[in-house]
Amino acid sequence: MANENDKRVDALVIATRNSGKLVEFQKLFSGIPLSVGGLDEFDFNDDIEETGNSFIENADLKASGYAAAIGKWTLADDSGLEVAALGGRPGIFSARYGGLVSAAERNEMLLNELNELNAADRSARFVCAISISDPSGRILTRVEGFCSGNIAFESRGRNGFGYDPIFIPDDFDRTLGELSLEIKQKISHRAKASVIILRYLRDFIAG
Repeated sequence: MANENDKRVDALVIATRNSGKLVEFQKLFSGIPLSVGGLDEFDFNDDIEETGNSFIENADLKASGYAAAIGKWTLADDSGLEVAALGGRPGIFSARYGGLVSAAERNEMLLNELNELNAADRSARFVCAISISDPSGRILTRVEGFCSGNIAFESRGRNGFGYDPIFIPDDFDRTLGELSLEIKQKISHRAKASVIILRYLRDFIAG
């Protein structure tokens, strides 16, 4: 078990089975001497329920729960889309918006809801909360990152995942689904939160 004086960390588990998200984190952390893997590398099929009332609470629950279960340093994120015209929905329920449907169906449902409201304000933002836990399940640090923009009128692009094809970040005229991964890793909510976490990790593994 790690303690305050043990800063030798050479591996980090990303608490996800989403291959697209795992690739993003692996690329974001590629500049540090750290092995980064996902949950599929472990014989652990249970899911930690996201019962928190905020992105941070859910990130804490997942990081702590998975770390304690597999005995590894674990990073968990909880991300979602907040749409102004929908009162901040889908928010922490972004992954469950519309029930058990595909990402493409979820995007279409959100576009239809905005169209039915005839909403003039299509502003929105992505939120990413990241928490890191030691192998005992103790949360060591947590951060948040944001990416502001607007909801497109139609789905465009095949890059990324989730709501990327319907979200146009500020200062761009293309959706995240149309932008390259290189650009996304500079402007996305996950990238901005990861920059802060990366500073922490550099200090931590350097000790």
